[in-house]
Amino acid sequence: MRHPAELVAFAKVKAGDVVVDVWPGGGYWSRLFSTVVGPKGKVYAYVPAEITGFKSDPLALAKAISTEAGHGNVEATSYPAAEQPASDMVNKVDVVWTFENYHDLHDSFMKGADVNAFNQAVFKRLKSGGYYIVADHAAAAGTGLKNTEDLHRIDPAAVKAEVEKAGFVLDGESTVLAVPGDDHQLKIFDPAIRGKTDRFVLRFKKP
Repeated sequence: MRHPAELVAFAKVKAGDVVVDVWPGGGYWSRLFSTVVGPKGKVYAYVPAEITGFKSDPLALAKAISTEAGHGNVEATSYPAAEQPASDMVNKVDVVWTFENYHDLHDSFMKGADVNAFNQAVFKRLKSGGYYIVADHAAAAGTGLKNTEDLHRIDPAAVKAEVEKAGFVLDGESTVLAVPGDDHQLKIFDPAIRGKTDRFVLRFKKP
């Protein structure tokens, strides 16, 4: 379950907004945001350059969205995760969103991408008062970044520490994707819990 209505409300995405969907995958959220922001808004489906070689061809998937009826306001973009924005993209974005992929920024296939630099770039792109939403699979408290690669989970406290370091303020947390009985030691693809993992949703604000 993705709980789209609750999460769009939590992310405060509205008509006319500029949204960056980080690591759009199949494009579920990009399409949803495209509809919400409407013709006066814009959605950037951002595929980190480090993953464009994946078999699923994530950049092609992102580019296909804008060819669909009603989704012409979606633009696929790709550049290295740590790349800082050009001056024309500084203070231009209302919401940056990443769903179940923040932990991946720490994994080996990202070729050592600097996550701190990534968060700094997000900070620069956002307008003052803009929001950065991170939803991901929860690791056990106190594990930090230890399980990003093997279990595909991340300790919410580690995310908070990294994002706040870039200048953000924690503005809200949603438990709509929480699953209290989830065994945080199991890999998210384990058949016993696949699709039923305990996920956290954090909203950070640029002061």
